[in-house]
Amino acid sequence: MASDWAELSASRDGPTIATLHLISQIVGKVAVALLPWRNHGWHLTLRLHPRGLRTEPLHGGGGTFELGLDLVDHAFIVADARGTQSLPLGPSTIAMFHDRVTHLLAERGHDVIIHGVPNEIDPATPFAADHLPRAYDPGSARRLLQVLLASDRVFRLFRSGFLGKASPVHFFWGSFDLAVTRFSGRPAPRHPGGIPHLPDAVTREAYSHEVSSAGFWPGGAGAAGEPFFYSYAYPAPPGFAKAKVAPAAARFDETLGEFVLDYETLRRAADPEAALLAFLDSTYAAAADLAGWDRNGLDCVPGIPAVPRHVG
Repeated sequence: MASDWAELSASRDGPTIATLHLISQIVGKVAVALLPWRNHGWHLTLRLHPRGLRTEPLHGGGGTFELGLDLVDHAFIVADARGTQSLPLGPSTIAMFHDRVTHLLAERGHDVIIHGVPNEIDPATPFAADHLPRAYDPGSARRLLQVLLASDRVFRLFRSGFLGKASPVHFFWGSFDLAVTRFSGRPAPRHPGGIPHLPDAVTREAYSHEVSSAGFWPGGAGAAGEPFFYSYAYPAPPGFAKAKVAPAAARFDETLGEFVLDYETLRRAADPEAALLAFLDSTYAAAADLAGWDRNGLDCVPGIPAVPRHVG
């Protein structure tokens, strides 16, 4: 529905999104500290749910627990077998949030030591030393959640049309984007690395195999700008930047090295969901066709609720 695509702007909503980017890193780093490394870092991502973002179950010395950011009631949540406990989200500093989270986890028996410096943000001020006042507007947080949920619905439909290896639809707190990735099944060339404040070993493991990846970036602490959808290939096959994709408003950004579709353009489309599916399908087709993926063996029709996929 067109009404699902809330207005989201850098000027009004950007400060809150930047705050959420930083506090989501504190949440996500607990998963990094506790969970066995899974291929492409999928264990450390956050998962979207109707009220916000949350980790998967975290298994530590104090038992199993889960962390979340409730963007409806605006709270940081710790849930374990004893129940739930929360801290309010609001204007504050990252240092104060970090301190409160650390103490709350310790009080509940989940004493976790995280790497206390943000990733993929420059400058990377340690959380405990970040005393700058940070904005938090409940309306901005709710609008962000609304857009993420609408995007998630379309991304899941897109993901269902692929039989090969594919990531879940998940949220990367480092780059602060909702993403879904398809794999050709072939190894990729060694990634050069060089992402700010991210170990090259992490990047190279993430891009160990050929991918076509798409997602939604709402803004963040590392860079200013209006939100957009993106799609890229690694490695990018020859001719990818010149490929014809849909809708007509989509374009290849030479600086980013990926196709982008401005969120505001999509939001104003007569059928935003159809426009987003066209972007996802056409950019994937460009990547897969130019790179010679086995599309006959990998592609399938999108899934239908309650109908098992037909096997001949």
